Amino acid sequence: MEENNLQSMTVGGGCFWCTEAVFDQIKGVVKVVSGYSGGTVPGTPTYREVCSGLTGHAEVIQVTFNAAIVSFEDLLVIFMTSHDPTTLNRQGADRGTQYRSVIFYHNESQKEIAQAVLNEMRPYYKDEIVTEVSALKTFYPAELEHQDYYKNNKTQGYCTAVISPKLARLRQMHADKLKLN
Repeated sequence: MEENNLQSMTVGGGCFWCTEAVFDQIKGVVKVVSGYSGGTVPGTPTYREVCSGLTGHAEVIQVTFNAAIVSFEDLLVIFMTSHDPTTLNRQGADRGTQYRSVIFYHNESQKEIAQAVLNEMRPYYKDEIVTEVSALKTFYPAELEHQDYYKNNKTQGYCTAVISPKLARLRQMHADKLKLN
């Protein structure tokens, strides 16, 4: 794998445990780190602070991927179809700005691609897409217990009730993009 093909993407689609589990399955994804971004409070935020909704940060993942294997555009389509981009500050039972749908672009090219993907996806949704598109300022990795959460807790209630069905849908919709396990 050539280093010059590696790129990063930062997105939030509700609980980072879910989005991390989805992107861990995708061919060309090298690394997925759960974390926080988009807030205004100085210093490194904690999970408890972000969950309070007072930091302005969203739960996000930062994906390192090989662009020779999977494109940023394809990753965004997977992102848009693996959560509900039409609910403002909410995903399922999770409510608050920390669970907003957001794409934090790393450069102008990513911004343009993100806006194009959102426009392409609009006809597929009955309600308006509310996904925020903003420049990435700072990404803060989440605490260790939030990394690889699904891999480490597959039998936990939230994982079986929320994440496992999401992964089953991913396998149906994007089978051609999945890693061979």
